[in-house]
Amino acid sequence: MPGIFVPCSAAFYEGLGQQPDSIFRDKTVAELGCGNGWMSIALAQRWSPFKVYGLDINPRAIKIARINLYLNALDDDGLPIYDGEGKTLLDRIEFHESDLLSCCRDSKIELDCIVGCIPQVLDPNPEVMPNIKINTSSEEFLYSLCNYCSFQGVVEDQFGLGLIARAVEEGIALIKPMGIMIFSMGGRPGQVLCERLFLRRGFRINNLWQSKLMQAADTDLSDLVEIEKNSPHRFEFFVDLGGNQPISARTACAYMKSGGCVSHALSMYSCHLRQPDQVKKIFDFLKDGFPEVSSSLDLSFDDNSVADEKISFLAYLASFLKENKSNPCEPPAGCLNFRNLVTGFMKAYHHIPLTPDNVVVFPSRAVAIENALQLFSPALAIVDEHLTRHLPKQWLTSSTIEERADCTEAENIVTVIESPRKCDLLIEFIRKLKPQVVVTGMAQFDTISTAAFVNLLNVTKDVGSWLFLDISEHLELSRVPSSNSVLRYLAGNTLPSHATVLCGLVKNQVYSDLEVAFTISEQAAFSEALSQTVELLEGHTSVISQQYYGCLFHQLLAFQNCEPHAQQERQPALVLPQRMIGFSDSAISAIKEADFFLPDSKESYVIHMDLDRSFLPIPSSVKASIFESFVRQNIMGSETDVRSGIERLLKRNYNYPAESDSEIIYGNTSPALFNKLVRRCVQERGTFVFPLGTNGHYVSAAKFLNANTLTIPTKSSSGFKIEPSVLQDTLNNEELFSFSTAWVYISGPTINPSGFLYSAKEIEELLSICARNAARVVIDTSFSGLEFQTDDWPFPCVQFPFDSWPCWDLERCLDAMAGHVAPVYLLGELSLELTMAGLKFGFLISKDRSLEYSFPILSQPHSTLKYTFRKLLGLKYDWDKHFSNLIAEQKETLKDRANHLMKTLESCGWDVVGCHGGISMLAKPTAYIGKLFRVNGFEGTLNGCNIREVLLRSTGLCISSSTWTGITDYCRFSFALESGEFKRAMDCITRFKELVLGGSDEL
Repeated sequence: MPGIFVPCSAAFYEGLGQQPDSIFRDKTVAELGCGNGWMSIALAQRWSPFKVYGLDINPRAIKIARINLYLNALDDDGLPIYDGEGKTLLDRIEFHESDLLSCCRDSKIELDCIVGCIPQVLDPNPEVMPNIKINTSSEEFLYSLCNYCSFQGVVEDQFGLGLIARAVEEGIALIKPMGIMIFSMGGRPGQVLCERLFLRRGFRINNLWQSKLMQAADTDLSDLVEIEKNSPHRFEFFVDLGGNQPISARTACAYMKSGGCVSHALSMYSCHLRQPDQVKKIFDFLKDGFPEVSSSLDLSFDDNSVADEKISFLAYLASFLKENKSNPCEPPAGCLNFRNLVTGFMKAYHHIPLTPDNVVVFPSRAVAIENALQLFSPALAIVDEHLTRHLPKQWLTSSTIEERADCTEAENIVTVIESPRKCDLLIEFIRKLKPQVVVTGMAQFDTISTAAFVNLLNVTKDVGSWLFLDISEHLELSRVPSSNSVLRYLAGNTLPSHATVLCGLVKNQVYSDLEVAFTISEQAAFSEALSQTVELLEGHTSVISQQYYGCLFHQLLAFQNCEPHAQQERQPALVLPQRMIGFSDSAISAIKEADFFLPDSKESYVIHMDLDRSFLPIPSSVKASIFESFVRQNIMGSETDVRSGIERLLKRNYNYPAESDSEIIYGNTSPALFNKLVRRCVQERGTFVFPLGTNGHYVSAAKFLNANTLTIPTKSSSGFKIEPSVLQDTLNNEELFSFSTAWVYISGPTINPSGFLYSAKEIEELLSICARNAARVVIDTSFSGLEFQTDDWPFPCVQFPFDSWPCWDLERCLDAMAGHVAPVYLLGELSLELTMAGLKFGFLISKDRSLEYSFPILSQPHSTLKYTFRKLLGLKYDWDKHFSNLIAEQKETLKDRANHLMKTLESCGWDVVGCHGGISMLAKPTAYIGKLFRVNGFEGTLNGCNIREVLLRSTGLCISSSTWTGITDYCRFSFALESGEFKRAMDCITRFKELVLGGSDEL
């Protein structure tokens, strides 16, 4: 019948016949495009599989196949024919109408083998296909259905391979780990392209058999010619059957029109999944509507070690994105899972018993070293010459050591001297210079014996120096890692409290520039202080980077098959002398005043309304962009260039003229960039001017870095905005600013943490005042971009379309300031603006060209993150409807949350300031102040400072106290929580009211 497809019988069957019997015998097999069914019948007769499923989309084909099955399964008398195992073909074969493998997928049938010979020629009338009902179609249509393929939404469509590509992807979910797929493929697209179809989906392939077939004389090659015209690709044809030199479709078309005959190759490919479990996880994630990512997927690798590492991580990332609807709340010290993996690796491979509390994670070892030095602010530190490149330049320019005798600890002047790495020379330096801090690596020959490390520990103990030892070059992430003297020492000895081991992770097979670092210290107070430096100065370390190396550690632990090692008894640590310096005065003061992250305990779960993070659901488009950035290979530099996207953002949001003479600096987070500006202010002996009610971590960080700070009074009635008259009076204070430059910090348009908005007129007036007084200005837009409409907004611009508020005109403001020399620094963060919960990308832009030279090289976002954010910026400003709707929905969600929180707080005795945008608001516990309360280890009178502790102890809810906000009795509530978490938070606020105001004074 003309509407029934007859597979390329001789060629395909000949190729299958060359396979070992074990591929089919007693296996579950599916044949795609079975047509009249003869191939399935032949398979069952020859190899006795457990079951063969013959599948075809054509219902008439299935009827014919079933007729053929009975004709072969019964003898002339209509009786069943039994084989040697007592089974008939009716036991071994089933024919089903099925669009590729949909029948097996719906019935949850796992397959050992998938074979197929399905169409590769694009339908000449693709627009007709979706509108015809198959069961009532003509023979002509059924012929077209069986011999042509329609578009499948994959990149291979244009070459006629879309249907095979879709079959392969469906087969990945159903094939058993050791299963095999065998496809017969016409070679018109070219052998390289045919093989790449499988390779980029994670298969190993074998070309089992190859022949040539004559191309039908009536075949229209014009579509292929058009593809060649618009792309560099060339299809492959041959002259007659004997030709060996491939010719293009254009040449073949001309040759055929002149009466010549052409042929094309016919190949049979067998393919096995390279890493079955991992590839299945990847495609399980991609099936949830990520066609563009599927087109970008490339799992083909020349190096097996690269393949193993990257495919494993992609599976890990796919599982993480699929399982986590929102960003998990992780402590600044590092993801708990990552720290557990680090300690597991140390114990399993190096027999060092550590706990996660001994490990603190940093974006890079350069950041770890800088933060540690800032924590102590030593008058003199000696640092390995290989590790000084990223340190602040002013630390390296104090050339006269004698000057340090005149420095008091309160001045926090850090002097760094470069030192050699060779251990004996370094020890001589330490004895002569008597530094307070030593930061060094180890030469290769010093890692052979523990003697060098022990000598280093002893001399630093004798001198009274803190020791930071970098073993990054000697830490191998390998299944058979070589040991070194430091790790061998730690296996048998507790690490002395004056020593810290630093490990920078850069040794991976795929990304040479992807770094994470961690420190190991067995002094609890010091580890806690290091984690607090991360929270204040960096915000946190990239979760994705931790996941990448966490995946490597996980693999190593999974392959660690050694017998449990009997832990040797470790010797106690060295006793420290009393003359060791402590933390700097500024660090102690800042740490004491700050509200730091409080992790879950074994006894209680913490609900966090105290963090500058969004825990709203991660949109699918964001997940797609993240995943695509890792599945792509050979990403061009232009695809990771975010400058143009940021310039468009600044132009459309604030009319900021980001011209070619503007310098843009990128950072892992906006706090990291802000703190570089604080260091610049300290270097210039300036004064940072903060309005009352500024983000508490920013103020604490400035104090930690020993900057001069000044607070401008603000009022709750205006949402704690800077009033022009107050700013003018402050900057006119000659006693303060006659010899000191003012650095004025403005959070806007959305003020963090109050959630109020600066109008265009207000910001213009503030900038004008700063210009007249030669004050530098830092405009922090990090918490803007999520302004939502409120009924009580006092300014005329209440109704605003998507992306039009706040209507700032910074270009006009800056033009008016053109005659003044003090620069304006615009600080930003893309995370909230692009609904990127959990992933941070900070930027700093200014026309101050000296920024490039005054900053050490920053730990910048990895290229994969740049790719992700560039893509999302493109979606936002190309007005992608789906992405625009996502942002609008998120604003609406935040508006609802803000209103709900406001009503709950007011009903429970809090005075709320109000909120017009962002993710937080301020409230005063008016009804609770002065109340006596006793709960779970606390007894006293409630106020704005201790209510955080009391609320946490009694309900598990954590907010920011008035110590953090800097405003007497006003606390901060962040409300960008997951819906269930937000509801629990509201219940906690209500429960707290019942406990304190409802007559109960204790739990």
